[in-house]
Amino acid sequence: MISLQRRWSAAAVVIGLLLVLGGPASAGKGGFTHGATFDIDGEAYYLAGPVVSPDGARDIPGHSWVQSGPRSISGKHDNSGEFWSSDAGDGELLYVVIGRIDTWSEEKAARYAAKGYMHYHEFVSVEDGTLHPELVVWLKHHAVTHFTLDGGPKPELTHEVSPGVDYDFIPNWSVPYDPGE
Repeated sequence: MISLQRRWSAAAVVIGLLLVLGGPASAGKGGFTHGATFDIDGEAYYLAGPVVSPDGARDIPGHSWVQSGPRSISGKHDNSGEFWSSDAGDGELLYVVIGRIDTWSEEKAARYAAKGYMHYHEFVSVEDGTLHPELVVWLKHHAVTHFTLDGGPKPELTHEVSPGVDYDFIPNWSVPYDPGE
């Protein structure tokens, strides 16, 4: 018998793949966008990262996003100019990403990590460039192919990746979120 957690994980992958392939779920959202803004309680936020457009949009290299609910985002994580992987092609889809918008606490961090959400990322206000005072996005990376993750912002975390949840993707889940830093 398949556990409820495994069924949910499989359902999340299917939904993510439908979004990646441009299914009905993404049609009303305008599709995936690099430098996307997210509506959090009526305010616009980017994901922390370098500026990616003349209007000041920020994002993580190789990622494009769609807000899939009030507290969820879905993403595609591509190899961008071998930034993430030296043995995957430029522009090759590496991961389908599922994100849950929530606060950080020691208890939540352990719970999210146990479900494959190994990495969280910060939100930056479009209005004033400050970090969100409480919320982060917990990210689960589902690899869609075999490759070596040997680049990105943490090349010291190099590892071989196989299709499925990457439990070694930049695991910062145990580092407390401090918007004052």
